Amino acid sequence: MAAMTEEDVERLGQDARIIRNRAKIRGAIKNARATLALRQEGQGLADYFWQWTEGKSLLRAAGAPIPARSTLSDAISADLKKRGFSFVGSTVIYAHLQATGIINDHDVTCFRYLEVQA
Repeated sequence: MAAMTEEDVERLGQDARIIRNRAKIRGAIKNARATLALRQEGQGLADYFWQWTEGKSLLRAAGAPIPARSTLSDAISADLKKRGFSFVGSTVIYAHLQATGIINDHDVTCFRYLEVQA
């Protein structure tokens, strides 16, 4: 993906099987290139995200509202943008942190709570 050209963007922009927003296609290419740059620094994308919490899942306080973003997602978003990533706003990053288990926003009564902690 990182090697794709503007010609590829135009071709993909005609593919009805995908989101054809050219800015998003260009963003995916840009993010692939930025990910490769991270790899060249000796860091994978998963390690990049986990370093922010020293490899530990963060728990939401019981009963606390689930936010759409946090100071952590704000900081990661800003750093990723500085590194050349796009479409990585704080809300998107917070959702990623939840999806990958870096932030466990499951209620303690949820059957997934302990699974995510494992």
